[in-house]
Parts: sequence; C-alpha cells; structure tokens
Amino acid sequence: MFQLLFLVLFAEAAVALLLMVKVGPLRELAMRGVEQAKMGKGPATVKTIACTLSVILLSSVTTILKIQNRGHKLGTVSPMDQVLWRTHLLEASLIGYTLFLAFVIDRLHHYLQKLITLRKAASTSREEVEKLQMENRSLREKEDKSSGEIKKLHQDIAKLCEDMKKLKSESEDHERKASEAEAHVNALQKQSEELLLEYDRLLEDNQILQSQLHYKA
Repeated sequence: MFQLLFLVLFAEAAVALLLMVKVGPLRELAMRGVEQAKMGKGPATVKTIACTLSVILLSSVTTILKIQNRGHKLGTVSPMDQVLWRTHLLEASLIGYTLFLAFVIDRLHHYLQKLITLRKAASTSREEVEKLQMENRSLREKEDKSSGEIKKLHQDIAKLCEDMKKLKSESEDHERKASEAEAHVNALQKQSEELLLEYDRLLEDNQILQSQLHYKA
C-alpha cells in the first residue's frame, strides 16, 4: 500500500513539475497524458479512486483521533498504538498529498489550456491587427495618390477656368469689334444711300438743265 502510494505520489509530483516547468516536449506529453485521463471513462475512474482514497483518508484520520483520545484517557500510549498511529499518520499524509497533487495537476492542466487558448487568440488578434494595419497603410497610400490626383485635377480645372476667362474676354472683344464694324457698315450704307439720293437728284437737275438748254437752242 505504502509503496503504491509513494509511486503515485512521485508520478504526480513529476507530472506537476513538468506542467509547471517547460522542459522541451515533455510538457506537451504531460498535457496529452492528462487530457487522455480526462477522456472517455477516465473522469469516472479518477473520481472513483479519489472517493476511495478520501474514505481511506477519513478512516485513517478517525483512527488517529481514536488513538489520541485513548492515550489521553489512559495517560499513556502503548507501543502497538504508537505503531498504528504512525502508520495511519503516514498513510493519511501520503493520501492527502496524493489528492492535493491530483487537484494541483487538474488546475495546472486547466489553466495551461486557457493559456494556450489565450495565446492562440492573441496570435490571431495580432495577425488581424497586422492585416488591418496593412490595409490602413494601403488605404493611406491610395488616399495620398488620390489627393495628388485631386490636386492635379484642381490645377487643371483652374487652368481651364483661366483659359475660359481668356476665351470669354477674347470673345467679348471680338463681339465688340464686330459691333463696331457693323455700326461702321451701317453708317457706310446710310452714307451710300444718301450719296445715291444726291446722285439721283443731280441726274434730275442735269436732265432739267439739258432740257432747258435744248429748248433755248
């Protein structure tokens, strides 16, 4: 019994040490072993063993207390009681340490699983953050490029506006010159009409004079 308890205690201590201290791939092997113990019928078996050890521990503690009470009543403890007391005390200590290490191993395995999950989530989040940073950088580059193109378009628009203003000014100048030319043409036409009228009047006067001269002759 004691040899088995010592063996289980040393095995649990080794597993707990491997879970607490990372020694190459041994931690992964210990994690896999604990996971296999928690799969299938493992939990039921572990609970049964733990309940049995708890009953034995309770029985040993009860026996220890009885021996102590008997010694207090008698005022002395017999050699047999001393041997039984030491035996049950050793047994209770081994069982208690075994149950405590089993609980420690279970908690270590649980928290290590959580730690591995958190590390994976952190790694995934880091990758997503890096991806978002790359997308943000790409968007900034596109924005800078777009702003450059927008500035160029603004410059082109400003140049076109200046050209339009220049063309408008030239068009107004041409229209003004055309109006002046039209007015000048109208004036010339009016002057030509007046000259034609004067020419017709002179022709009539000339005909009248010629007729008078012819009559006198």
